[in-house]
Amino acid sequence: MLGRGAAAGGALALGPLLAGEALAAAPGAPSAAHPGKGRPKDVYGRIGVRPLINARGTYTVLSGSLMLPEVRDAIDAAARQYVQLDELADAVGRRIGELTQTEFALVSAGCSAGLTHAAAACTAGGNPDLHVNIPDLTGFRKTEAIIPRHSRNVYEAAISAVGLKVVQVETKEELQAAIGPQTALVYIMAGPRVDESELDTETIASVTKPAGVPLLVDAAAEILTIPNVHVQRGADLVGYSGGKCMRGPQSAGLILGREDLVRAAWVHSAPHHGYARGFKVGKEEAMGMLAAVEMWVRRDHDAEYAEWTHWLKQISRRVSSVRGVTTEIRQPEGLSNRTPSLRILWSAKRHEVTGTTVMNAMWDGEPRIALNATGGSDPDQTGVSITPYMMEPRDWRIIADELVRLLHDPPPAPEKPRPPAADVSGTWSVEITYAAGTSSAHRLRLSQDGAQLSGTHTGEFVSRSASGSVSGTEVTVRSRYGEEHGDALSYTFTGTVEGDRMGGDLDMGEYLKGSWTATRS
Repeated sequence: MLGRGAAAGGALALGPLLAGEALAAAPGAPSAAHPGKGRPKDVYGRIGVRPLINARGTYTVLSGSLMLPEVRDAIDAAARQYVQLDELADAVGRRIGELTQTEFALVSAGCSAGLTHAAAACTAGGNPDLHVNIPDLTGFRKTEAIIPRHSRNVYEAAISAVGLKVVQVETKEELQAAIGPQTALVYIMAGPRVDESELDTETIASVTKPAGVPLLVDAAAEILTIPNVHVQRGADLVGYSGGKCMRGPQSAGLILGREDLVRAAWVHSAPHHGYARGFKVGKEEAMGMLAAVEMWVRRDHDAEYAEWTHWLKQISRRVSSVRGVTTEIRQPEGLSNRTPSLRILWSAKRHEVTGTTVMNAMWDGEPRIALNATGGSDPDQTGVSITPYMMEPRDWRIIADELVRLLHDPPPAPEKPRPPAADVSGTWSVEITYAAGTSSAHRLRLSQDGAQLSGTHTGEFVSRSASGSVSGTEVTVRSRYGEEHGDALSYTFTGTVEGDRMGGDLDMGEYLKGSWTATRS
C-alpha cells in the first residue's frame, strides 16, 4: 500500500544538482531537526517564541511536521535559480503523477488550497472567462457541491469558498435525487466514517460516474497509497497535505487524479489572477514537495513504524515503574495519522493529579512538551496519550523523565468547586472583545439548578446550547457549534458575578482568547 520501490531510481528525478545528495542519504543519517552534531540553532528563542517537543501529532497549529533533509536541500537548491512557473507545474505534475501512479498532480499551497482549486476546476473547467468571476457564480451552469452528512467538516469551507452552495445528503437515494446539471462535484472526507457508512466511496462513485460528476476525496492526513486507494475506489481527485506524513513543506499540498481536472485546477491557481492569486506556490515549495514524494517511495516505512513503537515501549517501561500506572500501546484504524499511540493511565484520587493537569504542566514546562490528556473506562482513571509520529529520537527520554517526575511530585490540583454564592438565571446581554475585533450581538439565556447551568448562547447568526457551573461567585459557561454544520466555534466564558453584571476571560480555542462583560436584562 505504501508503494516502496514504486519508482526505481527516484532520487535521480531530483535533477543532477540533488541526485547525489539524495542517494547519499542513508538510514541513521541526521534527522530533519538535527542536521549535524549538537542542538539545532534556536532561531525562535531569539524572538521570544518557545519551540516544543511534538508528542501530539501533525497539528497545523503545532507547525505540522519537520521537513526531511532531502526536502530542505531541494528547497535550498530551487531558491538559487529562476524558472517559468507554468513549465515547472507541468514537469512536476507529470513526475509526481508517475511516482504516485496517477494521471497528473498539482502542488498546492496546502491541502485546503488544493481542494479549492479542485472545486474551481469542477465548476469552471479551466475556462478563464468563468475563472475571473469566481466566487460570483451568477450565470454559471454548475453552482452546487454535494456533501454527504458523514463528511460535513471544518475544511469544507475550501469548497464553498468557490461560491458553491452545499447540498447535504444521507442516503444513496438522496444522492441520486440531488445530482443534476447544477452539480459541480461530490466531496467526501476520507476515513472510517465514510468506509463504514451506507454512502462509502464505491457507492458514491457508482452514482457519480454515470452522471459525469467528479468525486473529490479529502485525504489530507492520510498516508500516500500507491496505487492510490481512493482512485481505485472511483474517486476522480484526491487531496493530500504535504506537511504531514510526507514531511514536505508545511505550506504545500497535493491534488492527484484525472489529468483534465488537475490541469484545470492549475489554471485556477496562482500565479494566475482572480480569486486564487493569494494561494501562491513558489518554485521552492514545488520542488520541496517533489522531493517529499520521491522520498516517500524510498523511505523504509516498516522501519519507521518499528522505531516509533520502540520509543513508546521505552516510555511505557519507565512510567510503569510508578506504582498504580498502567499503559497500553494502541494501533491506528484507517489511513489517517497512521501511527501507534501510547495511553498512560492512573487513579486521579491516588496520585492527586489529572491527566489534564499533567498535560498543562508539560506544556508550560521546560522543555515545552505537547501531548494529549485522556481517560479510561473507570471515571477515576485519568492520564495522557503520546503520539510518536512527529517525535525525534531523543524525545522519548525527555518525555519519560518528565512524566515520572510529575507523577512522583504532581503539580497543585485546581481548586475544588465551592457552593454557589450567586444566581445567574436570566437573560444576559454580552459584550465581547476578541483577540481582534469586538461584538455586542451575543446573548446568554441561563437557568440554574444548584451549581449547574444550562441554556442557550446566541451570536450573530446562530443559537447553540450552553452549559456551565457556578463556584462561589465564579462562573463558567461553555457553548459549541459543531463541525457537522460545516464549521465549528467553541466559546468558554469564565469570570465573576456581581449582582446583575458579570465578566472575565474568553477562550475560543483556535480563535484565541479575549474578554467579556455581561449585563442581566
